[in-house]
Amino acid sequence: MFLTLAFPAIDPVLIQLGPFAIRWYSLAYMAGLILGWLLMRKLAMRTGGVVTRDHTDDFLTWATVGVILGGRLGYVLFYKFGFYLENPASIFAVWQGGMSFHGGFTGVVVATILFTRKHKIPLLLFADLLACAAPIGLFFGRIANFINGELFGRASDAPWAVIFPNGGPYPRHPSQLYEAALEGLVLFVILMMLTRLPRVTSRPGILTGVFMAGYGIARAIVEMFRQPDAHIGLLSGGSTMGQMLSIPMILVGVGFILYAMRHGSPAKKT
Repeated sequence: MFLTLAFPAIDPVLIQLGPFAIRWYSLAYMAGLILGWLLMRKLAMRTGGVVTRDHTDDFLTWATVGVILGGRLGYVLFYKFGFYLENPASIFAVWQGGMSFHGGFTGVVVATILFTRKHKIPLLLFADLLACAAPIGLFFGRIANFINGELFGRASDAPWAVIFPNGGPYPRHPSQLYEAALEGLVLFVILMMLTRLPRVTSRPGILTGVFMAGYGIARAIVEMFRQPDAHIGLLSGGSTMGQMLSIPMILVGVGFILYAMRHGSPAKKT
């Protein structure tokens, strides 16, 4: 358990070889993508050949591009648009940080739509496989945020609060670990349990909806402990940008669940 102590000295750069650096954040993205891909390959075997391992192998590249481009573009548009409007060259300085989950999610959605159309794969069926893998990337990404000492929480007197290097003298909630637990571990366990229920897997779209709504709810909860971005602050009513962006995900997620339950094929009795 964390005590109210200074943040442990963890170098964000794991290995430095001249100008070449391997950062924990990069490794987190790689771990999320690779482990998610392996899980999708395993789940694809349950689709009766509709989605093959070759499909999941090909999609890894599409997902990587979608995450990086969408995540960066989302951060530019949603969080620091004014700054990047005045400094457009900084948009490409991804090594300085600045990625948005909601942007990365949108990028993967676009990549998924294009990929499934190209390969004539049922969109919702493929999206369900992807939804089950997504919490893995979220888990590792939030752990990397903690190692980097970024996106920390609000000041707190909790016994597990941490004094972050860039967070001033006050101990703060390790909100990155809260997100890793809720958006990563808890959501992953829920989705894996649902994959064991034929009445869920026979209705494509339910798992996608559970992921979207689950992430939105988890993010909205953690935002109550996370320090708002200094250049944005709190919005009207005391909400944060993260909460505002999560509302559409919750609503669309619930919509997917309701649609799938009405239009999906019921599980066959055995």
